[in-house]
Amino acid sequence: MENHSAASLPQRLMVRLRQQWRSHLGTVLLVLAVFTGAHFWHTRHLPSGPLPDLPLLLSTGESTTLGAWRARYPGQPVALHVWAEWCTICRVEEHNITRLQADWPVLTVAMQSGDAPQVQRVLNQRSLPWATVVDESGALSRGLGVQSVPALLVLDAQGHLRAASVGYTSEIGMRLRLWWARAVGQAPA
Repeated sequence: MENHSAASLPQRLMVRLRQQWRSHLGTVLLVLAVFTGAHFWHTRHLPSGPLPDLPLLLSTGESTTLGAWRARYPGQPVALHVWAEWCTICRVEEHNITRLQADWPVLTVAMQSGDAPQVQRVLNQRSLPWATVVDESGALSRGLGVQSVPALLVLDAQGHLRAASVGYTSEIGMRLRLWWARAVGQAPA
């Protein structure tokens, strides 16, 4: 019969973790470095500074520009969410975007998802109450530096790109990026 100390398994694990924390720290730093490198690789084509005032065609048929849409929300950061009807990860993110747009201005861009009636049909079928730009050829998305979907671009109140992510982004991750853009956008120059 083995003689175990009176310490419980969780207590023994914590003792062992405290004794070997340096080796675990190296692993954590390596994982963070890989994720950071992947993020910078995915966002390398995104512009810095203010985005151009691009012409936009909404799925409702309305024509506008990025500047005119942003002007509807003076003093606020805004999010551009680039998605595609055929993108599985975009489907998973749909509820995050819907909840986010209840509190923040969000303009979505349907990249290579058909013409305006097709995109509007998808929005209606999925019950998505989004203001959506139709980017049938993908040229608008490429002009923004977006090469894959989903992508989230966060602009501060002056229209400067302050945060971006490519791939799945959690709702809290989206909100944190918008809060950051608000904080940075209000800082004195």
